[in-house]
Amino acid sequence: MIAEFDGLSDSEVELMFKAPLLVCVLVAGADNDIDQAEIKGAIDVAKKKTKKSRAQLIEFYTTVSQDFEDKLKVIIQSFPLEATERNPLIVEELTRLNPILLKVEKSFSLHFYESIKEIALKIAESSGGLFWLKKSIGPEEAKFVGLPMIKNPATY
Repeated sequence: MIAEFDGLSDSEVELMFKAPLLVCVLVAGADNDIDQAEIKGAIDVAKKKTKKSRAQLIEFYTTVSQDFEDKLKVIIQSFPLEATERNPLIVEELTRLNPILLKVEKSFSLHFYESIKEIALKIAESSGGLFWLKKSIGPEEAKFVGLPMIKNPATY
């Protein structure tokens, strides 16, 4: 287990590991359509995070990236199909990260927060634009890409 999670309950640890997946589903499905480019983008980001993360996060993303596509499909199936029903539920779950991030070591929480914001941006950019050359973020995705439901740990 990740040392930074020692003081967390099992459900809190589970939410930490689930958070990158929830971010993917929230942003990719914001426009009510989770397309293959967004799923591929999410998988690519997760794999890159195992190599190009802060040292503290490499173990975390190594665990998250194992069977990432399968985990992502399970998450997608566990929520309603319609974005108008799904998004508030995901936002509610992600909001539950705020007290958890206060419990983990500050440096880890800062890096974690920045990394999931980066995931949100990469997912938002993975679909759209003219022939995928111009990275564009749709208005629905723009509402969530900054993850406004999660407080920046630097402000605590």
